[in-house]
Amino acid sequence: MENDEMLQRFFSDMKKQDQELPVPQFPETQVKSIHWWIPTGIAASLLLGCFWFIKLSQAPQAPSEVIIISLETNEQNEQQITIEEKAYIDTWEPTTSSLLTDF
Repeated sequence: MENDEMLQRFFSDMKKQDQELPVPQFPETQVKSIHWWIPTGIAASLLLGCFWFIKLSQAPQAPSEVIIISLETNEQNEQQITIEEKAYIDTWEPTTSSLLTDF
């Protein structure tokens, strides 16, 4: 029991000594804040830049005239190149259709 009382006195004396110590005053720090208009200005500039420099892609218009170049063989197995100029392509033949008739 004596040990317990001795320990209690020791720690109570330490508490008294700690309470007598002066606590220094620390200066208050100021937190730097970012002004709200800086990020807003950056975002507005980026948005304006996107509309200014990036044009919306439009579907390309078909040319008014089309040049058709075709390679044909006649009865003598001579190949001829024919060039036609039309306002648009009116007929289209798939490339595999010749395979069905040739073989």
